[in-house]
Amino acid sequence: MSEQIEDLELATGEDAERQAYKLEPKTVASVLYAVDIDDREKLTELMDPLHAADIADLLEQINAFDRSRLVRLYDREFDGEILSELDESIREEVIAVLTPQVLSQAVRDMDSDDVVDLIEDLEDDQQEAILEVLEDADRVAVEQALNWPEYSAGRLMQREVVMAPEHWTVGQAIDHLRGTAEEDLPDQFYHIVMVDPRLHPVGNVTLGKLMRSKRATPLRDILEETFQIIPAMRDEGDVAYAFNQYHLISAPVVDDEGRLIGVITIDDAMAVLDEEHEEDILRLAGVGEGSLSDRVVETTKQRLPWLAVNLVTAIAASMVISQFEAAIAQIVALAVLMPIVASMGGNAGTQSLTVAVRAIATKDLTGSNVWRVIRRECLVGLVNGVIFAVVMGVVGIIWFGSPALGYVIAVAMVINMVVAGLAGTGIPILLERVGVDPALASGAFVTTVTDVVGFFAFLGLAAAVLL
Repeated sequence: MSEQIEDLELATGEDAERQAYKLEPKTVASVLYAVDIDDREKLTELMDPLHAADIADLLEQINAFDRSRLVRLYDREFDGEILSELDESIREEVIAVLTPQVLSQAVRDMDSDDVVDLIEDLEDDQQEAILEVLEDADRVAVEQALNWPEYSAGRLMQREVVMAPEHWTVGQAIDHLRGTAEEDLPDQFYHIVMVDPRLHPVGNVTLGKLMRSKRATPLRDILEETFQIIPAMRDEGDVAYAFNQYHLISAPVVDDEGRLIGVITIDDAMAVLDEEHEEDILRLAGVGEGSLSDRVVETTKQRLPWLAVNLVTAIAASMVISQFEAAIAQIVALAVLMPIVASMGGNAGTQSLTVAVRAIATKDLTGSNVWRVIRRECLVGLVNGVIFAVVMGVVGIIWFGSPALGYVIAVAMVINMVVAGLAGTGIPILLERVGVDPALASGAFVTTVTDVVGFFAFLGLAAAVLL
């Protein structure tokens, strides 16, 4: 009995581990019940303890009808942080439901970078509606940010920056912070950016060092060792890489003349990094940038083009098969075994492709190690090919009683596995060199190569050896 209790406790613990940080179904059901009975007080009581990200998840999980009713009932409790956490496809729908008064208050509480992220993908009329509710200074800051190219550091940065002259002391900086109105400071900041008389950033001072240093200490004496300046035109993917590579918390953004115009913080950089990873995964599968909330028509449009490309590549592979109709007609075993060769090559190619695309995205795959990586993947393909060649050779002999057939499929397996390693690594590298996103286009090419080579090697050897 005690062993059963221990097993139950272990299973419960494992289940809790799997459900960590997820919304409990009971919570979602309670929220929807409060919406059904139109109980605003109960809804507020249930929603208040939830983090903005959890509320956003809840809104994304329920259907459009319930989502609209919930937003209307929650009304003035809705804040800007929830909007910033929402998926883009849902955000536009929610904004359309919010009253102008609620939307106005929600947007005013947001930092400029969050406002830019909120409105950059909206229609012009919705953008104007949000800009109109901002104070003049905030509106100008957002409009200036929107003038920077999409996916640039200038678009990603927030305009609210805490800066100090390079000759200040710790005491002067603290007095400045205490004397500044709360609304003139960012909601969150990690550094004071030191600038020269021309507003060129010269260093960062962390708040931790600031608070534990004596008032008379010059700020230049407690500068952080790691200091990176981000040009406003720098691609946001490179910005996210810099934050991850150099363990940055925040970094100043400068214009063409090197003057401080904003700052990027780690939360925004990590959001970009997460988006880059998600985008790579989706593109490798050829499913675009959709989400679970997309409608059938939208999802179909996103997936149709790459399915069409796959159809073309499948026809190319079929044309190879058609060249060996006579051999297949005489030896039926070829039709049974040839999908195995192509499938194993396709899987091996996908493995190499995934490693290569990830290495390219993280800048780990460079000109100095590219040939070493290609050689490694080819050797891995060779070793795996030999192992599975032995297995399939034995299967061919036992299953069909033909040693020659076993030799043929074994050799074809080795050839295709080596080619899979070469194509899986080489194709994304070539595409990246010519300016094509390797995550988007590599899959179709690698699959075509492994199918064509696999069929040609197997059927060609069979026609030469067995007939």
